[in-house]
Amino acid sequence: MKVSDYILERLREWEVEQVFAYPGDGINGLLAAWGRAENEPQFVQVRHEEMAAFAAVGYAKFSGRTGVCAATSGPGAIHLLNGLYDAKLDHVPVVAIVGQTDRSAMGGSYQQEVDLLSLYKDVASAYCEMVTVPEQLPNVLDRAMRIAATSRTVTAVIVPADVQELDYEPPAHAFKMVPSSLGVGRYAPVPSDEDLARCAEILNAGEKVAVLVGQGARHARAEVEQLADVLGAGVAKALLGKDVLPDTLAYVTGSIGLLGTRPSYELMRDCDTLLVIGSSFPYSQFLPEFGQARAVQIDVDPSMVGLRYPFELNVVGDATETLKRLLPLLKVKEDRSWRQTVEANTARWWEVMERRAKVAADPINPEHVVHALDALLPDNAVLAADSGSAANWYARHLRMRGAMRGSLSGTLATMGPGVPYAIGAKFAHPDRPAIAIVGDGAMQMNGLAELITVAKYYQQWSDPRLIVAVLNNQDLNQVTWEMRAMQGASQFEPSQALPDVRYADFAVQLGLYGARVENPEDVEQVWRQALAAERPFVIDFRTDPAVPPIPPHATLDQVLAAASAVVHGDSDRAAVVKQGLKAKIQEMLPGGGS
Repeated sequence: MKVSDYILERLREWEVEQVFAYPGDGINGLLAAWGRAENEPQFVQVRHEEMAAFAAVGYAKFSGRTGVCAATSGPGAIHLLNGLYDAKLDHVPVVAIVGQTDRSAMGGSYQQEVDLLSLYKDVASAYCEMVTVPEQLPNVLDRAMRIAATSRTVTAVIVPADVQELDYEPPAHAFKMVPSSLGVGRYAPVPSDEDLARCAEILNAGEKVAVLVGQGARHARAEVEQLADVLGAGVAKALLGKDVLPDTLAYVTGSIGLLGTRPSYELMRDCDTLLVIGSSFPYSQFLPEFGQARAVQIDVDPSMVGLRYPFELNVVGDATETLKRLLPLLKVKEDRSWRQTVEANTARWWEVMERRAKVAADPINPEHVVHALDALLPDNAVLAADSGSAANWYARHLRMRGAMRGSLSGTLATMGPGVPYAIGAKFAHPDRPAIAIVGDGAMQMNGLAELITVAKYYQQWSDPRLIVAVLNNQDLNQVTWEMRAMQGASQFEPSQALPDVRYADFAVQLGLYGARVENPEDVEQVWRQALAAERPFVIDFRTDPAVPPIPPHATLDQVLAAASAVVHGDSDRAAVVKQGLKAKIQEMLPGGGS
């Protein structure tokens, strides 16, 4: 048995089913071992190493297990980095296995020689090790798997090409040998009784309780619902926690932040008590004013508490186990006026969303595209969104319900993970439909090539539905609107304008299904067609770049100022644009409200 054979055997013992990877001579030993192992675990060949890391992140996010990716030495290892940083910043367990030049060539400025230990020092800061002798295994691989899983982070194992070819020798029962074992024990840290009592005192004293949940509360859905009912609280969701609670609950106000909803903004603006569960939401300006609310944070990671707000109490513990112990200490709030206000604001918001989706655009309103999908989504759908204005519509228009899952690049907010996330989701849940909502910029950057990966593997999925919806507005839209809103600058076309690409036609060339939609009346019909298809489907929606992703706290004057920047330098035309947009906004508001 070669070292490379043993690595794959150990991965199988860790129950790793797929490794997302791209080949290269720095991992030729591993590739040969894959052949001898009859492709177990499965080598999933993507088009680019960055996509391998993104797919591993998507797999980890949607499966709850550790994602594994692999790449060759030098350029392959470098390409992994962006996806690995996406995993690290979103606290997702991913293990990277990378090749390196032969030990005899190290230090000789050899071809594709990169100091990988230094390169990976930050992204895999929790654990990064190079295997130089066979006896380091299985310890190095086991620790990488165990630390990634327990710390929810990135680890890396570097294996020089010549080491891969050595005969495997296990560590002996001897001095300076490190044996190892499989598995991760299940544990759930809980806070002290004193902290629980203080937490209950703060929450019981509040009259207007707001709860913010993040992905750390995903396994505590029942407990969060019970807590919200006892306290009469409203619940907002950080973007990575969008699938923690169903949006069918009247008191769930939806996403928070720049991409968030108006009722979430109002919830934080008006509350007197704040409870944050499993979230490191970074934008403190969307939390209550300092001094306005008593605040408590619950998080499993002691290094992530106390970061975003002057919390009165930081509680370290697993969300589920902590809430189970906290609930008996809470008192039912008899006055439900705060809850009624939250529910009324939320109901009004969804009415506004429906009106915004119906506003005419040229040719199609992107809000209409995503809003039309909302009612059609299967209750077990897995959703991925890319960064950009597409993330706004995902955050605001899609209501989670049933067993739906959804995610995007939350903290790194990188372009391009939408399609590889969906691919990772299909390997995690081959029996569930996956839908990626991406902008045309992200599709041109990464998504088009990964359609080849989709075409290569979709027939092995029991449910072959993977839908890629491209919001094709020929504009890098989020940056365009940020320029208008923040710099008061009009679109700089050399940087922002994108060529029109026939995305659906390319999908058809690959043997997939595809359709280009240029008429608003066709939007719902094509969604239904894609959701009923027996193979992956790419929908090229021709959308209007002039529909602004308005922040939830924006005033009418701010919106109109951004609109005037579209025609910066032409005051007469700017006045006309303002007048027209003001009329459109008034159309969207129920009852003529402000």
